[in-house]
Amino acid sequence: MLNKIFLMGRLVADPDHRQTPSGTSVTTFRIAVDRDFRNKETGEKEADFISVVTWRATADFVAKYFSKGRMIVVDGRLQTRNYTDREGNRRTATEVVAENIYFGDTARRDSDGGYDRGYPAQQQHAAPAPQRPAYDAPVPAGDQFTELDDDDGELPF
Repeated sequence: MLNKIFLMGRLVADPDHRQTPSGTSVTTFRIAVDRDFRNKETGEKEADFISVVTWRATADFVAKYFSKGRMIVVDGRLQTRNYTDREGNRRTATEVVAENIYFGDTARRDSDGGYDRGYPAQQQHAAPAPQRPAYDAPVPAGDQFTELDDDDGELPF
């Protein structure tokens, strides 16, 4: 059986970082994941809001580097659990337990929209793509390849 989920979306609020009574880090957050299709009546894309929980070092990582609005990639598994709320009603919670978390974007500075944490500023004009020779064009001579003089015809394996 297989229980594997990959999600990419934006955090709808800052992650909630806590410690269990035994001292284990846990961070919970919700992400908005756009659907691939548009609503027939409004023509707008809709989103699903998915709860995610992370534990230990991954929880510390999310709490330190992610905030509301950041794009995040989650690799994990789906979990359903039952609990009793404060009024004594039985409830069911479905959430993703994250195993790995990845950045889905780069960090931006708030003031000028540039990139933070040592990333270079985004270029307004892209550099032209390098020209590649056609497949049937001759390979230019140079130090890219060396000829083997002592080929005995034997395979090395």
